[in-house]
Amino acid sequence: MVHPYRERNMAELAHKLGFEFHAEDDYGILQQLQDFRLFSGGRKKTIERVMRKQDGLMEFDISIFDYSFQMWGSSAKDNRVHQTVFFLQSAKLGLPELWLQPETIVHKLGELVGFTDIDFVRFPKFSGHYRLTGEDEEYIRHHFTDEVLNYFTMNKGWSMEGLGFYLLFYRKGTLIPSAQIEQFYKRGHEVYRMMADEQAQNKIFGT
Repeated sequence: MVHPYRERNMAELAHKLGFEFHAEDDYGILQQLQDFRLFSGGRKKTIERVMRKQDGLMEFDISIFDYSFQMWGSSAKDNRVHQTVFFLQSAKLGLPELWLQPETIVHKLGELVGFTDIDFVRFPKFSGHYRLTGEDEEYIRHHFTDEVLNYFTMNKGWSMEGLGFYLLFYRKGTLIPSAQIEQFYKRGHEVYRMMADEQAQNKIFGT
C-alpha cells in the first residue's frame, strides 16, 4: 500500500533537488520504456509521482518515479506490484543491450538445461549473486569494469537495464520509502558515473 503522504513528500524532495514533479505520467515515460524487461509483465501498468530533471544543452534527462502493475489473474485492487525506478537518458551513454538482475534458484536451474549468463571468473561472488544477460557479451564485459563488479558485489539485490542512451536502475518489487529516495538518487548517480566517463558525468550532475 502506498503511504498517503508519499506524493507530498516526493513533491517536496523534488523541489529540494531542483526537479520538476508531476503526480501522473505526463511525459509518456511508460510508452517510451515499454520494450524494457521491467515493463513486460502484468497489466494495468501505471507510472505515478514523477520527479524529473532535464537539460537539452547538456543532453540529459533524469526521472525517478513509482511504477506499478497488476499481476495476471489478479482482480484485487490492492494486489499490485510497486517499485521505484531511476531512469536516465543521455547522449553521453552508449550502452549495449543488457539486463542485470539478482540470481534466483530458477536461474540456477535454468543453467542446468542450457540457459547461460555472463560470468566473471575473477568475481565469483558477483556471478553468484547476479544474472547478467545480453547479446553482445564482449561489449557488456567492456562496460562491467572492476569498479562496477565490486559495486554490485557489495550492493546486492539491485536490477539494471541498459540500451543505447537509456539506463534503468531499480530494486524489483520494492517501493523505496520517500525518506530514502534522495539516497536512491545518489545510488543512481553512482551507477551512472561507473557506466559513463567521468567528464560526462560531471557535466550532468554538476560535481
